Amino acid sequence: MTAEPTPWKHRAVEVGLVGAGPWARAMHARILAAGPETRLAAVWARRPEAAEQTAAPYAAHVAADFDELLDHCEAVAFAVPPAVQGELAPLAAERGKALLLEKPLGPDLATARRVADAVAEAGVISQLVLTKRYHPTTRAFLDTARSLDITGARSAYLHGAFLGGDFATGWRLEHGALLDLGPHLLDLLDAAIAPITAIRSTGDPRRWIELTCEHANGAVSQASLSGSVNLPRAITRIELFGPNQPTAYDTAEIDHEECWPILRRDFATAVRTHTPTQLDAHRGLYLQTLIEQAAQQ
Repeated sequence: MTAEPTPWKHRAVEVGLVGAGPWARAMHARILAAGPETRLAAVWARRPEAAEQTAAPYAAHVAADFDELLDHCEAVAFAVPPAVQGELAPLAAERGKALLLEKPLGPDLATARRVADAVAEAGVISQLVLTKRYHPTTRAFLDTARSLDITGARSAYLHGAFLGGDFATGWRLEHGALLDLGPHLLDLLDAAIAPITAIRSTGDPRRWIELTCEHANGAVSQASLSGSVNLPRAITRIELFGPNQPTAYDTAEIDHEECWPILRRDFATAVRTHTPTQLDAHRGLYLQTLIEQAAQQ
């Protein structure tokens, strides 16, 4: 039986949302407005009509421009393509705003570094929306994995969203699964096994790409990534092997709705206590460095 959460003892964090696309509406706006840890204070998007539609159910302010959004919030959540986040996140950090960031930080390593550097220079709280990391099942798996002697691992993150629909967007179709799905799977492998010290790739990230990772403890892991395969539902699976029985992590049976309240609470707690999170912009830069190394193979 899940324990009841501790009552929220702080004032709700006033969050401004940048973006009004399907992901902004389905996750960010809905979850941030649900509270009690956060309140959706304002929405800004480059399409004013989309911003109005996103803000209306929650009576949030519709900002005419990005500067106006910053005037109406103390934290900013981004639900936009990586290049847009890379352009605007440093400006929000310079204004002292906490940042709820999507992965990847930017479309390339240089942009990701600018975001991470801006966060560090401003001393603001940042947190990545690495969704699965906030599920209790994931956290239990990582706790178990850290106690294991791991020789090798194999993993996959596969779905068909790039074949059509709301998430077959320009940047995903251009860059493929390595930039979109890679941060999720590399983060989990790195956290479960040991830091990744070398990475190689083969294949086409717009179709299917295979990664081979070497870890600091001598383990080797494999990762299969594709957003262009026809499946009834997404597959995210990791298997760990060593002297003991294999240990597996599979998201097939988890309810992703359980992630959002934990994500929201972690972010609000970090903002109110000004305590950095493990899944911050620095972590995002580290993951983007691995992706850059893989892409150069």
